[in-house]
Amino acid sequence: MKFTGSQNYVATQDLMLAVNAAIQLKRPLLVKGEPGTGKTMLAEEVSQALKMPLLQWHIKSTTKAQQGLYEYDAVSRLRDSQLGDDRVKDIQNYIVKGVLWQAFTAEEPVALLIDEIDKADIEFPNDLLRELDRMEFYCYETKQLIRAKHRPLVFITSNNEKELPDAFLRRCFFHYIKFPDATTMKQIVDVHFPGLKDELLTSAMKTFFDIRNLPGLKKKPSTSELLDWLKLLMAEDIPLEALQSADNKVSVPPLVGALLKNEQDITLFEKLVFMNQRNR
Repeated sequence: MKFTGSQNYVATQDLMLAVNAAIQLKRPLLVKGEPGTGKTMLAEEVSQALKMPLLQWHIKSTTKAQQGLYEYDAVSRLRDSQLGDDRVKDIQNYIVKGVLWQAFTAEEPVALLIDEIDKADIEFPNDLLRELDRMEFYCYETKQLIRAKHRPLVFITSNNEKELPDAFLRRCFFHYIKFPDATTMKQIVDVHFPGLKDELLTSAMKTFFDIRNLPGLKKKPSTSELLDWLKLLMAEDIPLEALQSADNKVSVPPLVGALLKNEQDITLFEKLVFMNQRNR
């Protein structure tokens, strides 16, 4: 089992090496990088390429590790007992299986995505140490040991909002997705918009990287935002002249709201354009 890329996802050589290293070591692949660099999509594309079902667990600030294992619905059982329902005799009717339980008991190997783990409480990663390490956990209500039939291929993504515990990091293979350079970015755009004219792409890419390299930005535009912007430029049939001035000076591009997402950054960029025009 080896990942060699896919038609819908531009994976660099070091990223493919990281995926295959995690497979070889049988450890979770912890993927970090800026938002919008394709961390979540990586799990989707690898699972498709390796023909593995994908289970996804999207983490929120309120998510607890126990929810990934199972939850006991005591409220429903109490209600059913008051109604005289025979289901109350079997506690398994009130066990809600989490994604880890589903992954462990699947009849075939699956891929498991634990998305944005850094959103949860700091104790969340520690609470999963044993389960991800030993591939088993105990259900006290049913007195069952749930052991993985097949070790799932685990992807864990993080946006670096919180530091992850050392004990957790020790159990993962780590890869940081660097922001794509111009060559890789062109390959990514070609996958999504194969018919895009070279002149429009060149001008749009220059504008995008000019904005991205602007010092002091609160939020730099990401790959996904570039793709959204290009989609809008094509849908609105924006002419090439609107993206570039005759003297190649910096100007506010059309539909800039697809790239800059807060008023501070837009104001900063407009000031730069104003200063640039005054110096003509």
